[in-house]
Amino acid sequence: MQRTARLGTPSDLETVTVVAVIARGDDDAFRVAEAVPARVGDVEIPTSVSTAWATRQGLTSSVGSSTILRSIGGTDVVLVSGGSESLNDLDEWRRIGAAVHKAAGDQNVALLLALDDVTEPARVAQALVEGALLASYRYRDDRDDASELVVIPVGALPTVEFHDALARGVDTGEVVANAVNWAKRLIDTPAGDLTPKELAKRAVQRIEHLPHVSVTSWAESKIEDERLGGLLGVSQGSAQPPRLVYATYDPSPEANLPHVVLVGKGVTFDSGGLSLKSGEGMMTMKTDMTGAAVVLSVLSAVAELQLTVKVTAIAPMTENLPSHRAVKPGDVLTIRNGMTIEVLNTDAEGRLILADGLSLAAELEPDAIVDVATLTGAQAVALGDEIGALYASDDDLAEKFLLASAASGEPLCRLPLFDNYESHIESDVADMKNIGKAGRAGSISAALLLRRFTNSLPWVHLDIAGPGRADAARGYQTKGATAFTARTIVEYIANLSQDA
Repeated sequence: MQRTARLGTPSDLETVTVVAVIARGDDDAFRVAEAVPARVGDVEIPTSVSTAWATRQGLTSSVGSSTILRSIGGTDVVLVSGGSESLNDLDEWRRIGAAVHKAAGDQNVALLLALDDVTEPARVAQALVEGALLASYRYRDDRDDASELVVIPVGALPTVEFHDALARGVDTGEVVANAVNWAKRLIDTPAGDLTPKELAKRAVQRIEHLPHVSVTSWAESKIEDERLGGLLGVSQGSAQPPRLVYATYDPSPEANLPHVVLVGKGVTFDSGGLSLKSGEGMMTMKTDMTGAAVVLSVLSAVAELQLTVKVTAIAPMTENLPSHRAVKPGDVLTIRNGMTIEVLNTDAEGRLILADGLSLAAELEPDAIVDVATLTGAQAVALGDEIGALYASDDDLAEKFLLASAASGEPLCRLPLFDNYESHIESDVADMKNIGKAGRAGSISAALLLRRFTNSLPWVHLDIAGPGRADAARGYQTKGATAFTARTIVEYIANLSQDA
């Protein structure tokens, strides 16, 4: 069961069994905003509680901590900490939304949102809803029925525009969170149930009926016709044929809209090929198609939000398995743009299929290319499991992505495209080799290889090997798949749309 969300009115309090309010604390007490009604149903909402009592109940200065005032047969009241300072960080609002969901469980819940706490209504409402809905995701619970989060503004409404912004924020948060949760469900699906063919099928089913969207799934014969040598080379070790999903959202074909092309790595299971991973190294490799799930979920969200940007998503999909047909160390593959890559490590396969995807993207001559991949263990070594690596060929594009990252709560760190390391991927028998120096700048050398297929267009590479999955739940992030950077990319495109 997952949550839906809507903007409500005080009359909706009659239909819920849980009501949540935000309490702000200091050394003496946690206080509820004056605009919050003193009574809901048979339950009195306290105007304040002592800090000592609150701490014993788990309500602390940590934003998102909470406690529940239980009733017998009536309405439960959840006090959620808003900390002691002004709530200016959107991620704090997401944590509040997650706390509301966790306290309410599967029940319908109303959050009384005091308008005195809100300076950016659309942003705050979106963050609240994202936090609640992202926290509601459970892979093993995919029932169609849903509980509801009703956001009820209380206090003097400044303007009609303020109300409309709240409503728009709630709707946006629901669209974005649902798209991310769809991607998370794909990523968490066992590889035996999600072959390249099945992943492509589910992607097409998700987006083919959305407005202004066209989508095709390329079978192996089409992939051969299109000369995607990297994808064909990686796939030849598997009995499962490859696929490539090619989708475009174009709300105004006659207009000169900004065009962004997204490319996502879709390796539905990565054994390492003949350069076989260890057993432990394979345990999470069903998640190696995260990039494909991310870019397709972004396109679906952009289409539902009807943003005024043209977006193309290209997702090459394959398994990487060892067999008598598998690509061998020392083999040379020819990518769509004619460049050749010497494959010295078959476990560095993601860059091979992305090279084909980026070649297709560059042919479209878009305003920006963005690729997403769980690409290198070196990224996780450098930045851990909560920060993604950002590489960019354009400083302005990098800055826009870092701003989007800050707003989305998905931390990115820009790493250098250091030209001197181009020598790390020089090959004696091909244009390049698919690995750099052992134990040296592995994430950078992979990014430098990918840059060669972007035709010098503005380009961002997001290496999310570390934050692509979570070993434990934290805040609004559930254990398992994260679909990391999906919200950042939507934010970036939304900003482009606003500028357009």
